[in-house]
Amino acid sequence: MYHILIVDDEARIRSIVRKYAEFEGHTVTEAGDGMEAVSLCRRETFDIIILDIMMPELDGFSACREIRKISNTPIIMLSARGEEYDKINGFELGIDDYVVKPFSPRELMLRVEAVMKRVKRTAEEPGEKNQIIELDNGGLRVDLTARIVYVDGERVEMSPKEYDLFFYLLRNRNVALTRERLISEVWGYDFYGDARTLDTHIKLLRKTLGKYSDYIVTLRGVGYRFEEQK
Repeated sequence: MYHILIVDDEARIRSIVRKYAEFEGHTVTEAGDGMEAVSLCRRETFDIIILDIMMPELDGFSACREIRKISNTPIIMLSARGEEYDKINGFELGIDDYVVKPFSPRELMLRVEAVMKRVKRTAEEPGEKNQIIELDNGGLRVDLTARIVYVDGERVEMSPKEYDLFFYLLRNRNVALTRERLISEVWGYDFYGDARTLDTHIKLLRKTLGKYSDYIVTLRGVGYRFEEQK
């Protein structure tokens, strides 16, 4: 079971999430604003953080930025808005998932479990010889094992989920991948009609890849494919 930090200025939201989390056997700590959350993260260790965006004192984005300076604890961000800007900002800061209010507490717990399973799976992966993929005569060079990407000789940084999505596309290159399959395999939970989260990450990934972005092909009405031969 996990130690969960719930950060939201609405006591009702914290109470609902706590109820479902404790029912499933998790330990819960609450924070009413971003300042309190950062302070708690400096003193304690949590398995996962559920963090609201709109809060007094210190908003969720700023709190996430401060937490990331001291911890890589997985973060699920909550927002009353489903605007793409919020999602992009959150994912660029390194959050692991994004849930729009109002949400199903049961779905939130499923997402907590999915994120933690992915984190555990990554930690348990055995060491292996570096697997390197080079495309366009080395213009795009990817070290899958070390999670390092070079674009025209320059190392580029991605959010954790961008890496996961990009590497899954690479490992399944030239294969048509449905949105449902990508959500299930990369995010680790059943498809909830959250295709916009996937599309946002594809947009971020294309921006990072620059002139190599056209390797990622949109399959209208289906999903995406990483085409090795352009």
